[in-house]
Amino acid sequence: MRHVISLLLENEAGALSRVSGLFSARAYNIESLTVAPTEDASMSRMTIITRGSDDVVEQITKQLNKLVEVVKVVDLSESGHLERELMLAKVRAVGKDREEMKRMADIFRGNIIDVTDSSYVVELTGNSGKLDAFLGAIDASLILETVRTGVCGIGRGDRILKI
Repeated sequence: MRHVISLLLENEAGALSRVSGLFSARAYNIESLTVAPTEDASMSRMTIITRGSDDVVEQITKQLNKLVEVVKVVDLSESGHLERELMLAKVRAVGKDREEMKRMADIFRGNIIDVTDSSYVVELTGNSGKLDAFLGAIDASLILETVRTGVCGIGRGDRILKI
């Protein structure tokens, strides 16, 4: 099962390394990882996507809570949450493909942020499924390059991750 684990940790050197080391030492895979400072510059928010049974994720959560830098851990998958990812896709856009790429960007509510004689760079934001669907909807031979940020997640409603 896919889990979205969000944690608040002290914003200091080596904290990311200790968290990722915890996963690798126990042979758990990280599918996606994002981290950035919060509104409090002394804290960072990290979002980790991993797969495993509820027992495995419970073990991961317990191990994360033991790390000195970690202030709070939440499995966002346990209740309603929102998640988004950003993707930049450089696609070939010449001849008839130019108009088709523009149409596909519009269908997926993407923005063309760079235009050259032979390519577009399309910016898309949404859940991972939407980004995958965009890539699946266009001819694979037209994809020149893609870059994805990883998933950011936040709980819905009154559920917050704060000290």
